[in-house]
Amino acid sequence: MSEYSAEQLNKLKQQAISTDLVEHIYTADPSAHVFDGRIYIYPSHDIDAGIPFNDNGDHFGMEDYHVLSLAGPGEPVTDHGVALHVKDVPWAQRQMWAPDAACKDGRYYLYFPAKKADGSFQIGVAVGDNPAGPFKPQPEPIAGSYSIDPAVFADDDGAYYLYFGGIWGGQLQQYRNNQWQADHQEPAAAEPALGPRVARLRADLLEFAEAPREVLIVDENGQPLLAGDTNRRFFEASWLHKYQGKYYFSYSTGDTHLLCYATGDNPYGPFTYQGHILEPVVGWTTHHSIAEFEGKWFLFYHDSILSGGVTHLRSIKMAELHYDADGRIVPLKPYRA
Repeated sequence: MSEYSAEQLNKLKQQAISTDLVEHIYTADPSAHVFDGRIYIYPSHDIDAGIPFNDNGDHFGMEDYHVLSLAGPGEPVTDHGVALHVKDVPWAQRQMWAPDAACKDGRYYLYFPAKKADGSFQIGVAVGDNPAGPFKPQPEPIAGSYSIDPAVFADDDGAYYLYFGGIWGGQLQQYRNNQWQADHQEPAAAEPALGPRVARLRADLLEFAEAPREVLIVDENGQPLLAGDTNRRFFEASWLHKYQGKYYFSYSTGDTHLLCYATGDNPYGPFTYQGHILEPVVGWTTHHSIAEFEGKWFLFYHDSILSGGVTHLRSIKMAELHYDADGRIVPLKPYRA
């Protein structure tokens, strides 16, 4: 049930800074890239799986991926159909959560998390010859991967990095030094927050070239953000982009519903917290990507207005993003006053 009345939702829809990119299906967690001069978006495909709500997110019961594309901002959006289904992934059983994609040497790689039969998340990769798919999955998940929300970044030197992780339902809190232990929990409020993970990918983009390492996000004094600092600490939804030679790591704060960013001088971090990108949207989750197209920058995100405020039935949007003279991202409000 929505926390908003029909009247409130209608008003927010009218005040929204952008419209839904598609309305025939529910979509979320949009990972956007420009391939061959066209914007391709790799979202989650939300469905109503009929599963009760809980803090582990079991009601997010997605089972396949559709690839969307458009020639440019404001242009018609093409749904290229099912690019990968859970039934085609030998190791995966359920919950095909937020994906991402990469291109190298004319081949396309779709990275995705899913739960195995034992209830643990791992990250897989599927390969195709077209950015719209279809994609053929590798028979096993990426060795050494865990948790959720893969985001791949191609650096200027030809190296590719995979960022991942999410607490609570994403299970990151149960890992330390890449080892799972059932009794591990989220750190206490006064302890350093858990950071996302990053690993450089092998040249074939199918496996890690190294053990994953934790990404450190620090405050203006160089001190790690604390677990109790819920308006700034990492929760899920990693994304990395580069602007004027600097690395911008952005993410969701989860239970405080903010998109934030931090900057650093190399893809491993540390990243210094800078501020908010987007204020809370309708719906519990917030998840995004940032991409450049023809000299302009765009934020891709989602909200739940189309479904009447149902938190697991979301719709993706895009809005132009701006930087100030110092390279700071100008924060967006998803709904005009």
